[in-house]
Amino acid sequence: MALPLPDADALAHSQRLTDALAAEIAGRGGWIDFARFMELALYAPGLGYYTAGARKFGADGDFVTAPELSPLFARSLAPQAAQIMAASGPRIIEAGAGTGRLAADLLLALEALGSLPESYAILDLSPDLRQRQAATLEQRAPHLLDRVQWLDRLPQRFSGLVLGNEVLDAMPVHAVAWRESGIFERGVGIGPAGFAWVERPATGELLARAQSLAAECTIPPAGYMSEIGLAAPAWVASWGPILEQGALLLLDYGFPRQEFYHPQRGGGTLMCHYRHHAHPDPFHLPGLTDITAHVDFTAAAEAGFAAGLEVLGYTAQGQFLMNAGLLDCLASLAPGSSEYFKAAAMVQKLVQPHEMGELFKVIALGKGLAEPLLGFQRGDRSHTL
Repeated sequence: MALPLPDADALAHSQRLTDALAAEIAGRGGWIDFARFMELALYAPGLGYYTAGARKFGADGDFVTAPELSPLFARSLAPQAAQIMAASGPRIIEAGAGTGRLAADLLLALEALGSLPESYAILDLSPDLRQRQAATLEQRAPHLLDRVQWLDRLPQRFSGLVLGNEVLDAMPVHAVAWRESGIFERGVGIGPAGFAWVERPATGELLARAQSLAAECTIPPAGYMSEIGLAAPAWVASWGPILEQGALLLLDYGFPRQEFYHPQRGGGTLMCHYRHHAHPDPFHLPGLTDITAHVDFTAAAEAGFAAGLEVLGYTAQGQFLMNAGLLDCLASLAPGSSEYFKAAAMVQKLVQPHEMGELFKVIALGKGLAEPLLGFQRGDRSHTL
């Protein structure tokens, strides 16, 4: 695996987290489930990928998200956000706001529509990212900074829009193997070369979920490996008693359940990112490498429904953005200008099936909204969930 080499400081940081992970494994009898490994690798205080001070997003980071590609992404989200707020409350909570680029661009777009929220709250536990978000807002939308606040926890009650772009994929998942001798949980131990996969018989809720999936989907009885996310559906369900009126709008890469556990996807969906290189090894350079898994959108929909939320729509990102007015946003730029050509290239990345348009999906779950949402007026795929 030919990946860029970290500098000495970054390597020392990774070693500190490696030592902490090894101590955790030793303290738990030589084995931890992968969800715990992923949680610590990403979120260990001061050491995890998202809680330490390295840049993650953009050209100088490890990957580029849709808001970083073009402000047209936020501008096309603005009419949908305005519709939800008009039917519920003039408030937005963004979960996992990254660099703050989406927050800044969305606030500016809503200002242009005359639909500014009274408050824009950011739910992000990373001190480093909070500082970067504040700096981005100060640079791009300083006159709107007084509307922004940061939250340490979910509110008790909320009406308005809850927005999450690439949030669910970064929540810890359990790794599972279906084998002829039974269903096993793939955890992490210490081998001769460092961290290594170690399997144990699955138990409890994870075993029940794995058995249910085997009965519901066409999972081969031997040699099939995948992930089961318990954290993401639980997070969606937690909004059930909180949301009085409004919607969760979640954009991420993933599939409905039957596609997620397709027989041909027998190696799972775990993917790691380091310096704009994608690779499959979650044990490589802990703390410097992002670890993600695709989202089972059926599980998210089921969890939300059980918690009192209605599925308001589900479709591919390209279709959603087109419905919400992305091409109108592009047409507002001066034809033939360098700005137009640059924006048009980014629009292609956002909507083309072989780029982000098909792999990324959008799901809305809500309560108390009477009118159909703009982003799902054509091409709604809720029936596939």
